[in-house]
Amino acid sequence: MSAGRAEHVDILVLGSGEGGKYLAWHMARSGHRTAVVERRWIGGSCPNINCLPSKNEIWSAKVAALVKHAAEFGTQAGSAAIDMARVRQRKRDMVDGLIAMHLERYKASGAELIMGTGRFVAPKTLEVRLNEGGMRVLAGDRVFLDVGTHATIPDIPDLAAAGPLTHIEALELDRVPPHLIVLGGGYVGLELAQAYRRFGSRVTLVERAAQLAGREDADVCDAIARMFRDEGIDVLVAAETLRVKGRSGEGVRIDVRMPDGERTIDGSHILVATGRTPNTAGIGLDVAGVELDARGYVAVNDRLETSAPDVWAIGECAGSPQFTHASFDDFRVIRDNLAGGHRTTRDRLVPFCVFTDPPLARVGLGEEDAQRRGVDVRVAKLPMSAVLRTRTIAESRGFMKALVGAHHDGIVGFTMLGPEAGEVMAAVQTAMLDDVPYTVLRDAILTHPTMAEGLNALFANIQTSEP
Repeated sequence: MSAGRAEHVDILVLGSGEGGKYLAWHMARSGHRTAVVERRWIGGSCPNINCLPSKNEIWSAKVAALVKHAAEFGTQAGSAAIDMARVRQRKRDMVDGLIAMHLERYKASGAELIMGTGRFVAPKTLEVRLNEGGMRVLAGDRVFLDVGTHATIPDIPDLAAAGPLTHIEALELDRVPPHLIVLGGGYVGLELAQAYRRFGSRVTLVERAAQLAGREDADVCDAIARMFRDEGIDVLVAAETLRVKGRSGEGVRIDVRMPDGERTIDGSHILVATGRTPNTAGIGLDVAGVELDARGYVAVNDRLETSAPDVWAIGECAGSPQFTHASFDDFRVIRDNLAGGHRTTRDRLVPFCVFTDPPLARVGLGEEDAQRRGVDVRVAKLPMSAVLRTRTIAESRGFMKALVGAHHDGIVGFTMLGPEAGEVMAAVQTAMLDDVPYTVLRDAILTHPTMAEGLNALFANIQTSEP
């Protein structure tokens, strides 16, 4: 079928990630003929290979850790052998249920889900090679790009030839790797390194930068590194991987350069978690008139409009923060603007949570962010051991930290490394969204004994501002 004979739809979405699928469902329910083209993952990466599957297996690792230490809580648990095939099946069962839920949503909304690989052959016109065979060409009045990103394989000699794991393959392992080498100390590397250590792997974590979780304050990074080393993870920072030999799953050897010289590490598997690359190459965006930025992400304005008329981009491929909740907000920005609103992506307060144990959560600025931006702040910290709830569950590692304006009482940042950090952070974020002064949280009657109760003591540590 030629582009001139394309099937016409009102709304055409390439990719079924968080923002794209919600936009498709909304527009279809609103009476627009809507088609979504998805190459493989129904519902996007989050329910299939990223957020939810990883947290599923991380929870299995948490259970393994609790069983290992059960005697400390007065329970004789017996054997703590790990059945990775069962861990994987639990994850697969969850994913199957999520896919079924997504298919129901498509059916209920009236949006058509087309499984195939799309490539632009003209402005706002996609040629789709169907997974089941055959071809379709679709033209949309309005087009939305939600093609996401994929794990980057860095240009390290012989790394690609070693067949390294990414998060996708790591979550499909049915055996515990004897020695897992993790390249990258960001979110994915941290979560999976700790999980596989708890499953029983020997784990070596190799980070090129001078600290783990490099975007965070030094006290946060140091605390995570200590926590990991206490669990028996070999943490190497300022470590440049020079070359890789062997094949992941059969035996690998990597040479790393560190400040004190070179070191060779022998392992069974290697996991690459060194960043993400946008899925924008080879899909005809040049033909569609869609410009990319210098890093290969779709160039958009603060309304998520691309350089091509009536074409928007959503989520990670648009350079939005690489979180599912940011992509969902991208959907809301576009939805409201299409209805005549004036929403923007500027100055959004986007929180995040790294699901280590304990988790790390932050919203707003860290201390080093504030210094770089010239923002004067007052800082308070509270060790988690001071929050009595942690004593009841014997999990007192970490701390809370708050940043308050030096000359006003607004909260400009909150970081927590501790149990239920993401839930506690949401309370602070709510206060920040409404410009509530920190004194409200300082003086609030918070339930005892909860983790959030620590906010009373944390904000009590803020020094009174000078007049």
